[in-house]
Amino acid sequence: MDMDGLISSGRSSLGSLVSAGRAGRRPNRLGSFSPARVAGLECDAWVAYYQRRWLKFLAAAAGMVRAGFGMSWPRTVLAAWYVLRANQLWAPAPVNDPERARRCMQRFYVLVKATYGEPRDPAESARLEVEWWRVHRSGQPAAPAARDELVDALARLYAFVFGVAESDVRPAAVNRCRAMEVSDQWVAQGRRADSPLLLLQRAALVRSYEALLVAIQCGTGTQPGARSDGTDRSDIGPPR
Repeated sequence: MDMDGLISSGRSSLGSLVSAGRAGRRPNRLGSFSPARVAGLECDAWVAYYQRRWLKFLAAAAGMVRAGFGMSWPRTVLAAWYVLRANQLWAPAPVNDPERARRCMQRFYVLVKATYGEPRDPAESARLEVEWWRVHRSGQPAAPAARDELVDALARLYAFVFGVAESDVRPAAVNRCRAMEVSDQWVAQGRRADSPLLLLQRAALVRSYEALLVAIQCGTGTQPGARSDGTDRSDIGPPR
């Protein structure tokens, strides 16, 4: 069975997962994750994406979903599959398939909502997700106007998904934009696995996730630096 066939067959399992998850969701888990852990996994995913190493990308995506959302392993694998397919559909240039990529990301956000009750609209979340992909691809990140457009697109996504003000998540968006600028430099310089730019990329992503975590926790009334279950967030720290 090809990849699109697997997605089609996954729709029935998605429905059962949605129904099964409503009773046991943990509403505040979206405000509890390790910025360093998630940033490291995302760096791995970015490298795999630009090297078109899709199995490695899938492994990194599964790690990100597990570390960032804390879903069960069956949901984690299905969610990571949707993220993989969305990126594969988006990756070809100049001709790609943004509509099918958006639909894959909508299925991803349906899983998130089934687990935590948010975001309130998976379709709009997916639209905003793919929109920042478009802005990044079409713009020149070094140009101030293009950078501002990308930061705005990221802030709109974060604010909608996590239910906080755009101004609160703008620092996270700015640092993520910086990480993408470094990533673009890495691609232009040959995509070397031992490039020191990857450390700079990871550091910018850590700062982005730290800022995002503070915005989410302040917006939900959770003490910054504390897990939503009340335990200490001592694993939040400077990038390695």
